Amino acid sequence: MATVQESINVSVPLSQAYNQWTQFEDFPHFMSGVDDVRQLDDTTVHFQTSIGGVKREYDARITVQQPDQRVTWESLDEPRNAGTVWFEALNPTETKVSVELAWEPDSAVEKVGAAVGLDSRQVASDLKRFKKFIEEREVETGAWRDRVSDGAVSGAATGAGAATTAATTAEIPLDATTAVPLEEEVGYDAVPTEQPVNADPDMATEPPFGKHVQR
Repeated sequence: MATVQESINVSVPLSQAYNQWTQFEDFPHFMSGVDDVRQLDDTTVHFQTSIGGVKREYDARITVQQPDQRVTWESLDEPRNAGTVWFEALNPTETKVSVELAWEPDSAVEKVGAAVGLDSRQVASDLKRFKKFIEEREVETGAWRDRVSDGAVSGAATGAGAATTAATTAEIPLDATTAVPLEEEVGYDAVPTEQPVNADPDMATEPPFGKHVQR
């Protein structure tokens, strides 16, 4: 499998960064190629993606979730992918967000893209979009603070940040955050082929994810 490891520092407190990542339906606002997501149950979500001209749908399951620490998932359908998003407090107002992603390229073109680092650049670009999205907001759009172990919900978290609710964020319209353009996008100039890899309909790296607050 191809693997990716990327991280970014965001200028918000740990719980705010983590809480925002659990709001899965917000991912299309900053995750390239994600058209729509739907929560099937507490640990299963449905993806609709459109990457490189290829539309796909698949389910993914959260296997481990530790509030303010990590979210781990695995896909249940093709294309196969799995990974973990880690959260680390650098200081009271700054958090390091790290992504570890493994995915199975579906074609020779996808294997070439992985070999030259296109998947890594896509994840890095999405992390920059997440940084812009969360830093431009005063608060997260919501939170889901339960724990997940071995794919099953094992109880709610306690402590700072656990009381975050949708009511605390209702004052900020989500529509105000839908446009988050970046000056720096994924570059494909280094691809050793006459046709850019991102133009090939088979090139599609699937994204990392979290969960939606509504259960």
